[in-house]
Amino acid sequence: MMQKGKFLDLHRHLPSATFAILAALVIAAFAGVFIFAGVYNIGADAPHYRPVYMALEQLRDRAIAHHARNIVVPADLNSPTRIATGAGLYTEMCTGCHLGPGLEKTEMSQGLYPQAPELARGQNQSAAEQFWTIKHGLKLSAMPAWGKTHDDQLIWDMVAFVRALPKMTPEQYKATIASAPADHDAMMKDMPGMKSMGGMKPIEAMHPDKASPAPDKAAPASDGHPHSH
Repeated sequence: MMQKGKFLDLHRHLPSATFAILAALVIAAFAGVFIFAGVYNIGADAPHYRPVYMALEQLRDRAIAHHARNIVVPADLNSPTRIATGAGLYTEMCTGCHLGPGLEKTEMSQGLYPQAPELARGQNQSAAEQFWTIKHGLKLSAMPAWGKTHDDQLIWDMVAFVRALPKMTPEQYKATIASAPADHDAMMKDMPGMKSMGGMKPIEAMHPDKASPAPDKAAPASDGHPHSH
C-alpha cells in the first residue's frame, strides 16, 4: 500500500495535469463501483445524504435559472382572467401535491420525495423560472412536464395563479377557484393528448376534509322527503 508520504511525493513529481487526470480516474472508479453495487437507497422514504441533496438542489436551481433566462414574461400576469383560469387548472392538476391555503396534506404529498413545495407559502423563483418549471417538469421528482398537454398561454395562466396564491386566505382561495371559467373543458379539449375531464370538481369534492359540514341526517329535507345525492 502506498504510504501517505509516497503519495505526496507522487503528487510533487507528476505534472499537475497528469495528477488531476489520475485523481479523476480514481474518483470515477469509486463512483462506478458505488453505482453498480446498488448500495445507495433510492427509496422515496429514505432521504438523500445531505451532500447529495445539496448537489441536486444546486443542479436544479442553476439549470432552471439558465434555461429560463431568455423567457419573456407577459405584462398581464395580474389579470383576474388569467388568475381565474389558472385557478381551475391548479385545482385539477396541482393541489394533490402542492396543496393550497387551508388544505390538509394529502396522501400523495406526504409520500413524495423530495417534498413538493407548498406554493401558498411562496417561492423564490421568478415568473420566468416558474413558467419553465411548469412547462418542462423536473427530472428525479414527481413534477411532470405540463407543456406536453398545455399551450404556453395556459401555462402562463397557471403562473399567474401561483404568483397570486401566497396572498390568499383560505376563503379567497375557494372564491378564486369558484371563479374559474365554466368552459374549462371546452378550453382543454383541443390541447394535445388531452381528453375532456368531465367538468371541474369543486374544491369540496377534492378535499372532503374542508367541505362544509354535512346537514344532520335525521333532519328532513325541505319537502319532507329524504333526498339522495
